Amino acid sequence: MTIQQLLKTAPITTLLLASFIGLFIMQILTGVDANNPSTEALLNWGANALPYTMQDQPWRLVSSAFLHIGLMHLLFNGFAMYFFGQIAEPMFGSAKFLALFLLAAIGGNLLNNYVTWQDIIAGTGQPGISAGASGGIMGIGAALLIAALFKISVNGMVLNLKSLIFIMGINLVYGFAVPGIDNAGHIGGAITGLIIALAFAIGYRQRLAVALQNAAIQQQRHINPYQTNYSYSTHDNTPYNHQYSDPYNDQHDNQAHYNANSIDQSPHLGANSTEQDTAFNDHDMNTSDMHPDTANSVTDIHSSLDNSAAHNSSIEPKALKKASFIWQLLPWIVMLLISIGFVWWWQDIHQQILQVLKAIE
Repeated sequence: MTIQQLLKTAPITTLLLASFIGLFIMQILTGVDANNPSTEALLNWGANALPYTMQDQPWRLVSSAFLHIGLMHLLFNGFAMYFFGQIAEPMFGSAKFLALFLLAAIGGNLLNNYVTWQDIIAGTGQPGISAGASGGIMGIGAALLIAALFKISVNGMVLNLKSLIFIMGINLVYGFAVPGIDNAGHIGGAITGLIIALAFAIGYRQRLAVALQNAAIQQQRHINPYQTNYSYSTHDNTPYNHQYSDPYNDQHDNQAHYNANSIDQSPHLGANSTEQDTAFNDHDMNTSDMHPDTANSVTDIHSSLDNSAAHNSSIEPKALKKASFIWQLLPWIVMLLISIGFVWWWQDIHQQILQVLKAIE
């Protein structure tokens, strides 16, 4: 994918990559070592460090996500951002994608500082320094993992769950196997991304269900106009007696004429004709000659058929449903709650540090 295509498909990913590279170039131009920058240089450029971040410089929770420790660190995170971003940004939307990255990076840095602080209290650790977009990238990877689990498609393609698990597993194992990797930052970012992606997936499923129901209703609306409506009315059809009795009567008249001419020659045939005339006359009767129950039944049938003519036999489709606005806002609500939680978490660690410093003094 070219830069122009990436900028069109994933503009925030392109801008994040440009900021990583631009900041690194600025470091080099100011004399920072490209492979082994000093601790002082990293602190000057906004690295995360417990004594600074958790006291009066909380902005380092964000700035450290754009700073990288050496060229290889930049290349590794840049490739991961390029790989994940061009998929995740079109899926979640640019605004949600940016918020996801930033919150995952903050979550990773906070967990790193919390673990460091707990180690200091326990006497097993000391303040360190961390930097890099790894926490935010792990959050994006975890979000893609949830998307694959919920079978959320990107341009008609569903992500491969096994491949994402493999990639995330390699990153976590690499972090534990190689010294100096911020494992807490990776885990904190991944957990943050999982929570945000769950909210997005739930809202997506609810909106998809409503969209499928509306598609079925639209299909029903498309079919119904072509349905044929059948109606029946006793006034539109020739009565049975009138339609069929006349031919029979004509036949009866002919037969009578024949019998009149041949009665002397064939008395037996004339007798049969008289019986047939009687039979045909028995057929040529109206409902008043029927049994009362039978006459009422016929009348009810005609009445029901007349009523059916006044009603449309097609089924009116249901009204289109509208997805609740809460499902669209759900990811933003969850991210707001996470942000409030991070503020509270930072305040809690900050107060603990102040109390310890006060006790030491």
